[in-house]
Amino acid sequence: MIKNVKTLLPVLLCVSVMTLTGCGTKKDTDGALKVENQGEAMGAEESLDSKPLGISEGRTTEGMLPVYYNFDSSDVRTDQISRVEVNAEFSKNNADLDIRIEGNCDPRGTNEYNMALGERRALSAKKYMVNLGVSENKLTTVSYGEERMLLHGHDELSWAQNRRADFVVLQ
Repeated sequence: MIKNVKTLLPVLLCVSVMTLTGCGTKKDTDGALKVENQGEAMGAEESLDSKPLGISEGRTTEGMLPVYYNFDSSDVRTDQISRVEVNAEFSKNNADLDIRIEGNCDPRGTNEYNMALGERRALSAKKYMVNLGVSENKLTTVSYGEERMLLHGHDELSWAQNRRADFVVLQ
């Protein structure tokens, strides 16, 4: 019985391989991949006057600056006021852009506490910008708590970089 199985197994293997691979017919699938050159531009013309908005620092859009906070605080520090003023000026000069203020925290504390602290940080930055004359309906806030850390170290320098509000242009 075992001798019959040993003989039959290779035969079944060969038959199944031949059956599954089969003889395919050559189809002209390459014709569908060819690009027809009609001598026209492909896509809408884009103005060369547009300015790219990259990232400047942290996750903040170029032209603005993140605002950093003290441990367990949502008050804008006095050394960060000039950064908020830069962001407010950017927003006023680009009134057609909407900005999202993202509150962030270092990993110390519970997730729930850090989400609430991140929200307070974003709201305090928004309030400061509104007081500087930025239209409130151009600003939205979100809290990421400790979910979007820049530095994953366990030292004061890393934690200080993660306690921030980022300013992101929405497109």
